[in-house]
Amino acid sequence: MSYLPWALLALVTYSLVPPLMNVATTGSVKMPSNVAALLANAVLVLGSVLVVVYNREDALSYLSHPKIGYVLLAGVCLTVGILAYYRALSLGPVSVVSPIFGMFLVLSSVIGIALLNESLTARKAAGIALGLVAVYLVSVE
Repeated sequence: MSYLPWALLALVTYSLVPPLMNVATTGSVKMPSNVAALLANAVLVLGSVLVVVYNREDALSYLSHPKIGYVLLAGVCLTVGILAYYRALSLGPVSVVSPIFGMFLVLSSVIGIALLNESLTARKAAGIALGLVAVYLVSVE
């Protein structure tokens, strides 16, 4: 299967996360955002374990892989980012929090260009600029 169906599935399902987390962590009967993060990510871990087992991948053998440090640092960044994101969703409107969080796409592109020697084209520069404008327009009340 090509990447496009996977990308569309990711788009649709991940788009449901912010409103679901906002409902779960706000209102008169609310769950603390850290607890919501723990439980939601426990589902992620369980799902990942099932996929690794199904594909018969030996995950433990990768603990000594030369690039394990990058994976672990990415895990730390993911943890901090998700905990902060869920906390923001518990405190603010989805329509403002999600676009700001979504700027990770633009920032990741800038990091790729600045640190990974990826090319900066006029189209990428325009996309980055338009992303900034879009988030500004959506998040300013």
